[in-house]
Amino acid sequence: MSDRDPSQLDLFTGAPSPTPPRGRRRGHEEPVGPAEQPEDVRALGEQLPPGLHLGTSSWSFPGWKGIVYDREATAARLSREGLAAYSRHPVLRTVGVDRTFYAPIPASAFADYAAQVPPGFRFLVKAHEACTLARWPVHQRYGDLRGQFNDRFLDAAYARDLVVAPFVEGLGEKAGPLVFQLPPQHPEDLSEGGPFVERLHAFFSALPRGPLYAAEFRNESLLTEALAQALADVGVCPVLAAWKNMPPVERQAVRTKALNAPALVVRWMLPPNLDYEEARRRYFPFDKLVDEDVRTREAIARVSAAALGAGRPVFVTLNNKAEGSAPLSAVLLARSVMSRTRNTGSVES
Repeated sequence: MSDRDPSQLDLFTGAPSPTPPRGRRRGHEEPVGPAEQPEDVRALGEQLPPGLHLGTSSWSFPGWKGIVYDREATAARLSREGLAAYSRHPVLRTVGVDRTFYAPIPASAFADYAAQVPPGFRFLVKAHEACTLARWPVHQRYGDLRGQFNDRFLDAAYARDLVVAPFVEGLGEKAGPLVFQLPPQHPEDLSEGGPFVERLHAFFSALPRGPLYAAEFRNESLLTEALAQALADVGVCPVLAAWKNMPPVERQAVRTKALNAPALVVRWMLPPNLDYEEARRRYFPFDKLVDEDVRTREAIARVSAAALGAGRPVFVTLNNKAEGSAPLSAVLLARSVMSRTRNTGSVES
């Protein structure tokens, strides 16, 4: 789930332009800096294990003044220059890059992102939707392709050249999971051209080795033993997607065998009772927690602690639409994970 309105983006070229070089500002404006954090938040950040990467779905939210940023700034300005300040928050050690879902970006844009953050920071990047849509949605932004089958669906050559190569070249050691998100789709569309699980296995088998690949599913019916085995065979992490149309996180973890994967990857997007637009209206401008979802938070904390206990790195991104303010949710989640890192019991269905 993205915090950007996809209707404003072109299918292949409508993503925002690459981030301008840092330092390009109007007049004599001071750069956006990090907000001063309470002592307990600074201490929490110092206690977090290196393998725990918590962060948000993006970083360009004016409502985060005093939470992440030290001053009021427009979304456009934060998009250009807020990342460096964001990465200095004691708890935020990853961030989602969603613009790549709507159009590929060059290695130079990734490199600019990487240059703005410290060595231990990692990016969670969404692969271009052309890789994961069996049929183009019936939406105006898809033009003449609306409703047509997508010949780039699970096309490993396209993914290798337009998605994986710039991701690896631009981010280098700061690359975290590369997430191939499959939106809700009709099972018959997914199986067009051959059994879906077999095609998915072949797709990931053909991608270059080295990056940390992850796959996110929005159809509960796909969470089968065959899918879990296929992902395990190619070393791909199943993404635990916290939103209202999927089972609870811990049930997803059991069905996909997520704790056996190379890393645990979680995306906490929506509360169980709201859709995207309802949550946006209710929570904007994302400057406070509105509806705390303790059940989901504690479930994510439990699987995160279990993964850390098993020596797996953990990547969790949180959306503003989950509880009202993603960075505030991240702090509470970090506290909950830390309270469990010494008692990482098994995940039960």
